[in-house]
Amino acid sequence: MSDELIWKSAAELGELYRSREVSPVEVVEAVIDRMERVQPVLNIMVTETAEQARADAKAAERRFASGDDLPPLYGVPVTVKDLAETAGVRTTYGCTAFAEYVPDFDNIGWARLKAQGAILLGKTTTPEFGLLGVAQSKLTGATSTPWRPGYDAGGSSAGAAAAVVAGVGPIAWGSDGGGSIRVPSSLCGAVGIKPSIGRVPYIDCEDGDSTDGPIARTVLDAAIVLEATNGHDPRDRFSVQKDTRDYVEAARAAGDLTGVRVAAVHHLGQNILDPDVRRLFDAALDDLRAAGAVVEEVEIDLPDTEEYFAHINGHSYRQYTEELEGMGVELWPMIKQVAAAADEVTARQVNDANHAGKTAIYNAFRTAMAGADVMVTPTTPVPAFPHGGARGPSAVVDGHRVEALGHLCHMTTEPPSHAGLPAISVPGGFTPQGLPIGLQFIGHLWADADLISVAARYQRATDWHLRRPEI
Repeated sequence: MSDELIWKSAAELGELYRSREVSPVEVVEAVIDRMERVQPVLNIMVTETAEQARADAKAAERRFASGDDLPPLYGVPVTVKDLAETAGVRTTYGCTAFAEYVPDFDNIGWARLKAQGAILLGKTTTPEFGLLGVAQSKLTGATSTPWRPGYDAGGSSAGAAAAVVAGVGPIAWGSDGGGSIRVPSSLCGAVGIKPSIGRVPYIDCEDGDSTDGPIARTVLDAAIVLEATNGHDPRDRFSVQKDTRDYVEAARAAGDLTGVRVAAVHHLGQNILDPDVRRLFDAALDDLRAAGAVVEEVEIDLPDTEEYFAHINGHSYRQYTEELEGMGVELWPMIKQVAAAADEVTARQVNDANHAGKTAIYNAFRTAMAGADVMVTPTTPVPAFPHGGARGPSAVVDGHRVEALGHLCHMTTEPPSHAGLPAISVPGGFTPQGLPIGLQFIGHLWADADLISVAARYQRATDWHLRRPEI
């Protein structure tokens, strides 16, 4: 029974708790056992909170026994990325300088999940401050995709995505500035949502690109989490009021994709696509058509992704480098490289990238998506790759020499982030080697509910999300 319980979705657990067929105590014990079994293989956890989780499960069991009217996520086990502060629980940011840091406050999203009664299993791995596109940290080592140990889970919500796919809780809390939810979701075979700009607030938001968000095995579960966490908080000046549309209702909407207009794009500036990813993406377009969608392949005119990355992020990386090296922290070479490149970036280029550049990217999406309900792209140009290097190993992909596969993976996820658009990665197939690939659906600004509805209907038309890794 315990092996069955670890694969139950959050929505299913809610129903089982309320019917008293299953207790939160049984579920938490099963998931903790699973966590202990897969941790030595995948390296997904930084800090485990098993004893507190057991105590919280017993308290939840009492509440359900008393017949209380409880929120949808009450008693559901969850993991939290180690960039999100958790009061009383160690938060390292993936950095040796914070190896013993225990905050006295909660990240806003996690605070909202905790208020819903979600049970914390522990904190999941991330590269230093989420600055790398691969699942590596000097503090914790490398995190693997559940489908092939030794292959990268993606950055920076690495442990979060690997955990849900490995059966360690049905949901995880992650964060995404340029793809840090969607890339790991693609390489691990999970569902990950980056909501519209400002939907989910977090403390001291600096740029408006970054956001927290859910990772799950189903679109419905991710929608339940996003419904519980979206809405304004005065500590985040970019945050907006709670969406008037219900994300859970959107995910549960009946029917196929008849009449849905989909703009399909193979490249978002990277112009490199692994042949297996291309084949699976084209097959997914056929699946969309079979489900009733009207799919039109379109072009989109975007600035050079790598150059834009340097202009947007160079000075931020330099600031991190100066602060951390001042604390005696030895940084990954890639972070130093990006920081050093900031010397070549002028103030004019930074200003243009943050203002005119972001506007141009937003308008490019608006033009390409005119007449379409959503856009669909491969989430990452390649499937999971072997661990190696601070940016991932080099390889020849699609006839091109790529020096850093981890960096390449974010080239398709960064542009929607700069535009502030909602985007979701859902499982879209498996390579002949058994590695998952993701489909990235991109929605119009503030149309998160429409995006969720399309992704949920696509997922119901396929069975990729029902596959389980053998670990």
